[in-house]
Formats: sequence, structure tokens, C-alpha cells
Amino acid sequence: MTMKRPALAAVILASAIAAEAQVYQWQDENNKTVISDRPPSGPVRQLRRIDTAAPPPASEPAAAPAKTLADRDMEFRKRQQEARDAAEKSDNEQRANARKREECEGLRRYLRSLESGERIQTVDAKGERYILDDSERAQAITRTRADLQRGCQ
Repeated sequence: MTMKRPALAAVILASAIAAEAQVYQWQDENNKTVISDRPPSGPVRQLRRIDTAAPPPASEPAAAPAKTLADRDMEFRKRQQEARDAAEKSDNEQRANARKREECEGLRRYLRSLESGERIQTVDAKGERYILDDSERAQAITRTRADLQRGCQ
């Protein structure tokens, strides 16, 4: 334990000396840039001392006022509301997508039955049943294919 204290003191002293060291930059007689921790020993051009002190941390704002409890509570409630809105929007999109898939599947089933050639009966505006003839079937096939193309890709 007695050896640890002097070693610790030496490390602290060395780091303090290194932190206070000056750095010099100059051009020598061959126009080479020299950077050293010792000043030049003769005539040089463009001698410059470089500050080695660490700049203040930029992450901390200079004079940011502390937020009050009411401000933090209001921000928290705003984040909660935004999260609820996002969840509701996601649910609405999922329901709309499910509805669209069901509608597209219904159109595909209707098109298969139209193309199968089996008799299809519908109800007119008066409530009477009637069977589609060939021209009505062709029109229904064309309409259904267009609907599938437009909305179910």
C-alpha cells in the first residue's frame, strides 16, 4: 500500500504537467512545418503557439433554464397523446387494408363465377330476380376486371 501512493502521485503529477505543456508550430529554414512541445532554437518563420487546453463541452447549453414540473408534465402528456394518435392511425390503416383485401377477394370470386359459365341471377330495382344473359355477363366481366385492375393490385 505504501508503494501505491507514490506511484499514484507520480501519475497525477505527470498528467498535470502534460496537460499544461505548450505546443509550438513553425517553419524551419527548409520550409518544413515543425510541431513540437519545445520552442525553436533559432530564427524561424511563422512561429505559432497552439493552445492545448480542452475546449468546454459543447453538449451542454450555456444557460438553459431548468424545466419546471408543469413543463415536463405537459411534454409527457403530449408524448402520450402522440403515441395514442399513432396507434389509432395504425389500427385504422390495418382495418382499411383488411377491408380492401376482403373486397378484392369478393371481386375475384365474382369474376370466377362469371367466367365459369354457370347461371347467375340478380335482383333488379323492383326486387324481381332475373338471370344474366350473355351480353350482361360480358359487361359484368369487363367491369369486374377493371375494378380488380384499378383497386386490387
